[in-house]
Amino acid sequence: MADPLLTIEGLRTYFFSKSKQAFIRSVDGVSLAVGKGETLGIVGESGSGKSITAMSVMGLVSSGPGVLSGKIGFRSDRVQRDLLEGLDRFVTVGKQDGKIMAAEKDARGWQGQVEKNMAGIRGKEISMIFQNPKQSLNPFETVGKQITEAIRLHTSHRSEQESRERAIEWLDRVKIDSPRLRFDNHPYGLSGGMCQRVMVAMALSCEPSLLIADEPTTGLDATIQSKIVDLLAELKAELGITTMLISHDISIISRLSDTVAVMYGGTVVESGPAGEILSRSRESKHPYTAALLASIPSSGNVQANGYLPAIEGDVLDTINIPAGCRFYGRCGRVTDRIKEKCERIEPDLRDIEAGHRARCWLYFD
Repeated sequence: MADPLLTIEGLRTYFFSKSKQAFIRSVDGVSLAVGKGETLGIVGESGSGKSITAMSVMGLVSSGPGVLSGKIGFRSDRVQRDLLEGLDRFVTVGKQDGKIMAAEKDARGWQGQVEKNMAGIRGKEISMIFQNPKQSLNPFETVGKQITEAIRLHTSHRSEQESRERAIEWLDRVKIDSPRLRFDNHPYGLSGGMCQRVMVAMALSCEPSLLIADEPTTGLDATIQSKIVDLLAELKAELGITTMLISHDISIISRLSDTVAVMYGGTVVESGPAGEILSRSRESKHPYTAALLASIPSSGNVQANGYLPAIEGDVLDTINIPAGCRFYGRCGRVTDRIKEKCERIEPDLRDIEAGHRARCWLYFD
């Protein structure tokens, strides 16, 4: 990996379930890094904590208790900062057997510190493309006005004419037809694919060091999905921007990513070069990753098994996280040799090979 632009260490972002009077451990000890100029793909089932990790990086988790601990180091050419610096002063946690069981937060002080930490970062240094573009855009403003507002706020193009021309230039670069005409359209007058291109233009027009793309093709039909992926591939080759790409679609992750992190049950269970993690011919991978790859609809998977395999069982309930391996209840590769450890002790994320890490007792007993 190149020198990391973003380094996340031990991130914990919890919510509280009033009905069950317990924590929902949405992100529970996530550690990962994004190299400068590279694309990190994050993959996993719904409920794995992918989007909450991205929202935590952006400082957009406002619901209590929210981010409780960890470090988010950001080091661009213009800014070097821990995005969670000083937040521990506003949080008090109670632990039992190493797990957080209680938390108190000075919400006002904490939010004030978040805004201080994110000053000059959110929107300028780190931009985000959200899952649903029509919900993310203001329906009462033209798309052109929304892009120019971001440009005037985060770049040196402050005049109305300069920012307008810059916005039209970016609409053209993301291949929206008739960009000068579309500049004056409202989001409801555009298709879902066009709104997603507007979101890409808005995010990149501020010249960020890091782009977070959270499910950028969700809700789009297959043809439009393919065009958005082609667009992201072209922009990556042209701009070389550092990207954190979140997707359920492993084919998109495989095409665009240099490195991959696989998340399950609120934590990273495997990470490494995309070619190694997503290669179906390699045996040395986490059982969850292997199960995800085997469940991809393809003629190869159907021919190999006579049917399309599915991962048995339900996604982990992050309210009731077991003491041992989080994937143990669904794993088909548990052996008698490691069964007791899998059931009682959660494995660390360790190296299988140089740069390839997994959280599995198969490789470390």
